[in-house]
Amino acid sequence: MSKRTYKPEEIVAKLRQVGILHSQGSTIADAIRQIGVSEVTFYRWRK
Repeated sequence: MSKRTYKPEEIVAKLRQVGILHSQGSTIADAIRQIGVSEVTFYRWRK
């Protein structure tokens, strides 16, 4: 897998996108998969 670095504004946008997908009825795991990052990365960003 290639390593990609995200800018802070991209990270915030992806975190918000997960929130929106989750509020629409998707599970957190499915929402994380849809934005294209791993669960570990998502939880690290959220921390």
